[in-house]
Amino acid sequence: MTNPQVKTVCIDDEGAGQRIDNFLLRALKGVPKTHIYRMIRSGEVRVNKGRVGADTRLQTGDMLRLPPVRVSARVAEKDQAMTDLVARGVPVRDFAVLQEDDHLLAISKPAGVAVHGGSGVSFGVIEQLRMARPAAQFLELVHRLDRDTSGILLVAKKRSALKNLQDQFRQRQTGKTYLALVSGQWPASLKLLDQPLHKYLLDGPTAQAGERRVKVVSRDDPNGMPAVTQVKLRASSAAYSLLEVTIKTGRTHQIRVHLASAGFPIAGDDKYGDFELNKALARASLGLRRMFLHAWRLQFNHPVTGERLHLQADLAAELEQFLLTALPPRPSP
Repeated sequence: MTNPQVKTVCIDDEGAGQRIDNFLLRALKGVPKTHIYRMIRSGEVRVNKGRVGADTRLQTGDMLRLPPVRVSARVAEKDQAMTDLVARGVPVRDFAVLQEDDHLLAISKPAGVAVHGGSGVSFGVIEQLRMARPAAQFLELVHRLDRDTSGILLVAKKRSALKNLQDQFRQRQTGKTYLALVSGQWPASLKLLDQPLHKYLLDGPTAQAGERRVKVVSRDDPNGMPAVTQVKLRASSAAYSLLEVTIKTGRTHQIRVHLASAGFPIAGDDKYGDFELNKALARASLGLRRMFLHAWRLQFNHPVTGERLHLQADLAAELEQFLLTALPPRPSP
């Protein structure tokens, strides 16, 4: 547990307009929601020295009193773990920056790194960014990538930018294209996969029990969520196909499940892939020891200027190297 202290926060333009309960839920991470509402009702939370209701809207310049609170042991332990790393001189990781201004940050996320802490991961990309940029007042993930997926990841540097960008993702105003290498020769005529998807948890005595999985279900399945994936064949060999995959919906593991269900699992996919092939690839001299799925291109509107931005993250060196084996250059005629 951390030692609680009274804090006074001056509301800036980013906090203005928010309901006080929503502001506190974000500001006091690790504090139970019921406790936050109890503090508001009891008058421990005050604005400009006056009592407020949960639906009070904050204004620029308001002085918000935060009473002493104790965060959960889990949050406190995570914060302490970060502090210990810095104290031991462990390098704080930053990431390759694709674009940055006062409102947003776009980075190239490597494979094997979770975007945030949780589920057995002490901390992920967002926590490492906050450690590397201690002066940053606000850094929040706009969207997510699977741990084993590399490529473009957007981070908001202002709350107004976060809301704007997340609205664009929800309203499908963004363009998201991935590069995926699959086993087999993809038919160029197959350009659309739109089977509904259903999330479930593995059960049974295996070590994976409780892990999240996704499967294709029938169109009349009440648990099925609509999912649309567009596929364009980029290059192929006798054994592999490199695909440009554009998702029109953002379902969990959507690309991985759609491609596998079509009979073309992503090379190196340890959840939905060809496990025997994955083992053989990892043992090869120029082996593939990760999933070949990369968030390659992203299009969106700048949250302030409205300018249409087009970002691209090049393939990591290990993927480029493996492509030379999987898709050797064809000789000139």
